[in-house]
Amino acid sequence: MDIYNHPQNIEVRGKKITYYRHGKGETILFVHGITTYSFIWKEIIPFFKDDYEIVMLDLLGTGDSDSSLNENISIKKQAHVIKDFCDQLQLSKIHLVCHDIGGGIGQIFAVNWPDLLYDLTVINSIAYNFWPVQPIIAMRTPIIRQLAMATLDLGMFEIVVKRGLYHKEKLNDEWMKMFQKPMKTSSGRKGFLHLAKCLDNSNLTEIEEGLKKLTIPVLIIRGEADIYLSSAISEKLHSEIKNSQLVKIKDGGHFIQIDVPDKVAEHILNFIKTK
Repeated sequence: MDIYNHPQNIEVRGKKITYYRHGKGETILFVHGITTYSFIWKEIIPFFKDDYEIVMLDLLGTGDSDSSLNENISIKKQAHVIKDFCDQLQLSKIHLVCHDIGGGIGQIFAVNWPDLLYDLTVINSIAYNFWPVQPIIAMRTPIIRQLAMATLDLGMFEIVVKRGLYHKEKLNDEWMKMFQKPMKTSSGRKGFLHLAKCLDNSNLTEIEEGLKKLTIPVLIIRGEADIYLSSAISEKLHSEIKNSQLVKIKDGGHFIQIDVPDKVAEHILNFIKTK
């Protein structure tokens, strides 16, 4: 069964959230980052779907979920939407696995609702005040945002994606088609740019003390070849979250789920099984 062939929709806070759900057992909720949507977990989920219930969603402003261009869809807002999403699906306790800005969403979720989590895994995550990185900062400037809407170059977008990989040869036509899908429509581009505009690192600086008080187990996975996010992020997260483990993968770039899905899955499985 291909989980991606069976999308489902649910209304959360008046907005459509598209999600995928399959399997039985303890629930693992996968949360993606910016420039991607639920497809980024495509080569990860086969390692989990036989023993766990897999749930993936498209964040507001991404994939097939609503764009919500008339409201703030910051990572703080996204965390609250995910809390309501879990309540509506009656997910009483979950393993939360997050990538990129999804990692920031996961941190906010963990600080606010730790009792709902078995554990938290963050992969090449944002945190603290070390982000956003270029070109996201430029996207938050109105004139740049408008220019980008008019002239967004899919060829340049491919270069941005490829730079995020260690094994660049893995970026085949199928992967690139999935990356480019939202960028090929006006609504998709608007959703991406609006999400970029709403990014606010104060959402994470305000939970710094909360992170230090976390007692749930936290796994921090760092692709050492990630050129978009600094290694200082994962190092600081590990130093300040007492019950955390830090794993460094040398041949993983920012999109480590494509580079080395087997290694990522192995570390997550070992983590959630051995606590």
